[in-house]
Amino acid sequence: MSDEATTLTVARVESYLDITRRARAKATPKVVEGSTEATHLAVMLRMADDYASDAQHFLTVGDLVRAFGAINYAHAWIDAGVKIGWLDGHDDDVLFTLP
Repeated sequence: MSDEATTLTVARVESYLDITRRARAKATPKVVEGSTEATHLAVMLRMADDYASDAQHFLTVGDLVRAFGAINYAHAWIDAGVKIGWLDGHDDDVLFTLP
């Protein structure tokens, strides 16, 4: 495997931040407002937003390992919402693991 494929860089973290931003913007709720699922989805999306914010902070202070980990957690929360059917991924199999 090449060094490029295994090296954590600012550009790589920024790329993952962008992918997660696009996923967060694209995914739309598929739950009934006021339902238990909507309450749980709100928690999931808050977790995604918090991890994305953490990733940006870690990137700003130069901690690429924590930034990379945090942005992957953020994306996983969004992807989980799509996978369980609480978010609509609009058939985008690049940004999401579709059901």
